[in-house]
Amino acid sequence: MICHQSELWRMMLPMQDRSSKNKKSRREDANQAAARVLREATGESEPEKPNPERKKNPAAVELGRRGGLKGGKARAKKLTPEQRSEIARKAAKARWSKEKK
Repeated sequence: MICHQSELWRMMLPMQDRSSKNKKSRREDANQAAARVLREATGESEPEKPNPERKKNPAAVELGRRGGLKGGKARAKKLTPEQRSEIARKAAKARWSKEKK
């Protein structure tokens, strides 16, 4: 079976979903397609992808945790009783005005 070159290219590309309009394109470029065809032809396995999981810096985690532990208490201490009351009133109004699902 002889296919036109443009038909071959179309067959190599995955079908695009409408829902992926705003997402990164999942299409492979010509080099990726060539590498995939070569791997399939030689029976080679798919190369392992790097682990995207990043390690957090323990010092930064501890620093953020310390700031988070102090933050609420320090803010409450700084506010006057009237300001705290107003904030609580606003939060309650927002909480109870939401529509239930």
